[in-house]
Amino acid sequence: MATEDVLDVDYLIVGAGAMGMAFADTMLAESDATVMLVDRHGKPGGHWNDAYPFVRLHQPSAFYGVNSRPLGGDRVDTHGTNAGLYELASGSEVLAYYDQLMQQHFIPSGRVQYSPLSEVDVSTLRSDSKTVTVRSLVTGATSEVVVNKRVVNASYMNVSVPSQRPPKYVIADGVRFGPVNALASLDEAADDYVVVGAGKTGADACLFLLANGVDPDDIRWITPRDSWFLDRKLIQPGEFRDSSARFFIGQFRHVAESDSIPDLFARLEADGLLLRLDPNVEPTMYRCSTITTIELEQLQRIKNVVRLGRVKSIEADEIVLDEGSIPTTVNTFHVDCTADGLERRDTKPVFNDRLMTLQTVRACQQVFSAAFIAHVEAAYGDDDRKNELCGVVPHPDSVDDWLRNALDSSMNSAVWNADPELTAWLAGARLDGFSSTEPPSEALTQLMMSSLDHAEPALAKLQAYVAELNSAD
Repeated sequence: MATEDVLDVDYLIVGAGAMGMAFADTMLAESDATVMLVDRHGKPGGHWNDAYPFVRLHQPSAFYGVNSRPLGGDRVDTHGTNAGLYELASGSEVLAYYDQLMQQHFIPSGRVQYSPLSEVDVSTLRSDSKTVTVRSLVTGATSEVVVNKRVVNASYMNVSVPSQRPPKYVIADGVRFGPVNALASLDEAADDYVVVGAGKTGADACLFLLANGVDPDDIRWITPRDSWFLDRKLIQPGEFRDSSARFFIGQFRHVAESDSIPDLFARLEADGLLLRLDPNVEPTMYRCSTITTIELEQLQRIKNVVRLGRVKSIEADEIVLDEGSIPTTVNTFHVDCTADGLERRDTKPVFNDRLMTLQTVRACQQVFSAAFIAHVEAAYGDDDRKNELCGVVPHPDSVDDWLRNALDSSMNSAVWNADPELTAWLAGARLDGFSSTEPPSEALTQLMMSSLDHAEPALAKLQAYVAELNSAD
């Protein structure tokens, strides 16, 4: 195994996925730094390289990608389950976007080195690391890279999709089974389908089957936990900006006026700010998944929803779950949608001497967070101040995390709004869907002014609710 010449770079970024690309883009725009991106995939885009063929963003394309280059054409869909709302890029569109960004902008800048099909052992990264070993997955050759400023771990959020790993349950011989990707390449119809997984991937699999003519009675959906969903029409750019602002302002009005955690969620649901699959089943999961009311109505056509815990094994004639079993057959196709997506990770300081660990600083906004962190790195000098600006908002998993996310994001916003330079940057950042250089409408201005009455009580109520949750843990 050969060792090549020593390389030299200002920032070595581990991971050329969505966060790594957004960080690199902002560093190129706002500094004269040199950058090296290292990734195990053959093309930039991270987990998008492994995603199922019919995947689309669950948020408008306008909120995704990097700050310097729009994704999509700011079009409003005219048909389908997203009709009337801003376009959602497909997986292939996202991959093409990142490939063009790398080939047309990053590499021609002369300041970016790209090392695909390569890896860095992140377990070896230390806060005082000055050199990093990069190993080729093709030849096995290693390169020693001198890092002048920082190593940036852009892989810490650990996005995973079903095709990347086997399921955690046992699959017996002879069972028709595959990850969600397999649905787009079936060579023979099944008698019926079992979708395993309650998250957005499971919902996508169910919607794909329904859209392709499968009778809803021929679909069984195994959902260990029911989820709260966000209504996608309330999270929109462009001419829908005012209604999106009303959504976020409305959340805090409900927080301020609520008298308990159950009362708060009842208010949010009654106002259409949160949606659920079954009005008779209390959700215990919240992962920022967005959905339209059309998609929800389609999912509600599936009556065979199995709520018996997680799958333990799939045998030729039965599926064994935590709390019971259900029958199956060798002619049933079982669809695995159980990858954790964005798993809950322990929080770390974003800035730690020579090591940076990219994490979300606004709830569920990964690419915005990476661009924001890069701006803070380029514009501020002191790590204590940088970490103050970049308080980590962990990705949510449970209903309780809705409250924690709301509090953490609010605390960050308060710090940001006290910094005029930072508020100006936010207003001009493409990835920040909540700020704008355009003055607000008169109606929105009035709404924002009235919301000031709720701000302090809402913050106090969130702090009390989170303290209540913490005392119960």
